[in-house]
Amino acid sequence: MHPMLHTAVRAARAAGRVMLANIDRLDRLQIKDKGKNELVSQVDRQAEKAIVDMLRNTYPDHSIKAEECGAIAGNPAYQWIIDPLDGSGNFLRGIPQFCVSIALKAHGRIAVGVIYDPIKEELFTTSRGNGAYLNDRRIRVTARRALDGAALATEFPSHRHCVNQPYLQLFMDLLRATGDVRRQGCAALDLAYVACGRLDGYWSSALADWDMAAGALLMQEAGGLVGDFNGGHQHLETGDIVAATPKLFPAILKIIRPHLASLPTGRQAAATPGGAAPPRRAALTG
Repeated sequence: MHPMLHTAVRAARAAGRVMLANIDRLDRLQIKDKGKNELVSQVDRQAEKAIVDMLRNTYPDHSIKAEECGAIAGNPAYQWIIDPLDGSGNFLRGIPQFCVSIALKAHGRIAVGVIYDPIKEELFTTSRGNGAYLNDRRIRVTARRALDGAALATEFPSHRHCVNQPYLQLFMDLLRATGDVRRQGCAALDLAYVACGRLDGYWSSALADWDMAAGALLMQEAGGLVGDFNGGHQHLETGDIVAATPKLFPAILKIIRPHLASLPTGRQAAATPGGAAPPRRAALTG
């Protein structure tokens, strides 16, 4: 195993232990509203501390970007991107659909990714060029070639002004074109499920890079395609992502394309009162 991947696995398991220690005492947790309909508890912070402490002990010169503590300065060539508890809303309601997500960006590219579900004891791991794995078993995306009958997943942005009529219309168009669309409340696990063949595709808007950095690499190493709503490669920057099998990826983009002008997509929109759509590049053709 890649040595940095091994460290990420150890850190993810440490964070998972924090979650398991608190899952039966949800009524005693201190919960705060971060704003924009996002909740955080001391479990998020304790899980993140467990990860950060392990990474800093092993790689003290690396930089870190984490959901709760923000940026920790270090060598910009190596940046750890951490979501200590993706699916916080599920966790705080006792719904067993949450995980740890850790990625390493090395010299501008995601090089290592770990997604760990402590409830199901499922560990998704990947390093660039070395494939994608679930509990040490090689995984691949499905061979599905058409949207008809496909199972997709999505998120409704927590920023409510982003969920306007054009966004709902896109949801309906994709629902009509497929067999099923699910909203499970945990973006990292949704991406992992596409990578291992439980789902055929995923799309979402206004995500943070820690929501999808590990999952995006996992998808690519499992034979899938990942991009932004224009079909480009700016998903970590824009927060808009499509991830699917090679045949379904362009089919999903084709349905998204007519909505691009009116969708309040991207992190800029999430931060804009009224959800005004930010300027975007022209959609790719093909």
